[in-house]
Parts: sequence; C-alpha cells; structure tokens
Amino acid sequence: MMKRSTIAAQLYTLREYTQTPEGLRSTFQKLADIGYQAVQVSGIGPIDPKLVKAYADESGLTICATHVPWNRLQNDLDALAKEHLLWNCKYIGLGALPAEYRSSLEGYRSFARIASGIARTLKDKYDLHFIYHNHDFEFERFEGTTALELMVKETLPEDVGFELDLYWVQAGGGSPVEWIHKVGGRMKVVHLKDMVIADGKQVFAEIGEGNMDYPAIIEACRGTGVEWYVVEQDVCRRDPFESVKISLDYLLPYAKEDSL
Repeated sequence: MMKRSTIAAQLYTLREYTQTPEGLRSTFQKLADIGYQAVQVSGIGPIDPKLVKAYADESGLTICATHVPWNRLQNDLDALAKEHLLWNCKYIGLGALPAEYRSSLEGYRSFARIASGIARTLKDKYDLHFIYHNHDFEFERFEGTTALELMVKETLPEDVGFELDLYWVQAGGGSPVEWIHKVGGRMKVVHLKDMVIADGKQVFAEIGEGNMDYPAIIEACRGTGVEWYVVEQDVCRRDPFESVKISLDYLLPYAKEDSL
C-alpha cells in the first residue's frame, strides 16, 4: 500500500551531495524538509554505517532498501548483513548486473545460480531479502526469451526478489504494467521515474512530467503487494532536490487515497 511513509528517495539521485558525512547529513535533512520519510541508500561515500543510521534517525528517515556492490555480496556478506540489521533495513539490492554475466544465456544462468545462493543465506541466516534492479540490457533476447524473463524463471520467488526500474523496462521495449504483474508478489520495492523525448532521445524526467502511464503503473503496484515506492532519477535537468520534490508532489495524492 502506498502511504506517504512508504515513498522513498533513492540517494543515487543525490550522489554528488552524499560523499562526505557532512553532505549526507545535510541531504537527509533536506529530504525530510521536502517531505520524504524514507530513503534508499546507494551511491554514498565511505561513511561509517553507524553515522548513516544516526543521521537518518536524526532526520526521521527510514532506510527502506539499499544498492550494494556485487563484490561485497560475494565476499563480505556477514558484515554487509550486520550493517542492514543496524539500519533496520531488510532489502539488500544489487543495482546492476556485473558486466561479465551479460553476454550470453549461460552468463545470466550463472548469475542466477550465484545470486540465489547469496539470497538464501541472507534469508536463512539474517531474515534479509535480496532484490535485483534491472536496466534495459536485460531485454536482450537469447534463444527467443529476454534475459529478464530467464532470471525470473531461473530463480525461486522465496529467494530472489525484483526491484523493477520501470523507466528501464520501458526503454528496453517492455510494458511496465505487464512486468509489474509478471513479478507480482516478488517485488516489494519499485523504482519510479519518468521518460520524455528531448532532441530525439529518451531522457529521464520527474514523475508526472513525462510520457509513462503512471496512473496505470501505480494501480498495478497497489495490486501486486509493492511495499516501497522509490523515487529515482539517474540524471536531472534541474536541481536534483527540486526534481525529487516534483516527483513526491505527484505521488502524494495517490498516497492519500491509499491511506483512507
């Protein structure tokens, strides 16, 4: 259910401001002042996890999910899990498939096997949940199926969750609404941004400012058990804090409806 408290800002949007403890603290406060009550931690500098938690608490922000490096998932899982437990954050996300797995069907299958093992350990040992974030390259076809369809089939719902980035679904030629239903029940965190055409190219936009069918997208998310609605904009054409405010303002009327 979408509530004001379940709309989060993805810190990757604001990455140029979050590379130092002071910058992160200021960014958290600005997001709280804009009206956000939750964040996804991604793209921040090398900051002590205890400080991240202290600054989030200070600004009244929940850490709902993360994006973490693949090498940490493979080689530093226990420490990574303890950070998430400290933050009371149960969703550990991988922001992009490592390049070495992208070129073949077997590469995707190999990734699915490895990720499933990591996800199972996180679930069984720590009650944490692994989620996978797509781009457009997962819509490349191998033997008649897209790589993303393969990953859905090659992983178990109880192990691997999906964090669809709906802009990248549309950029890859998929239907955001159809894909929300395809991973229904496996997607507790969704990435929201909009798409416009500028100078003949697809570019990122604030939610409600572009061409994506957000009323239908939000209805599909509501109907499939999405818990966290995360605002992300990879590149902003205005001040990023203004961008995340525009997106929040668009979503809030829907949150009010769900809160009735």
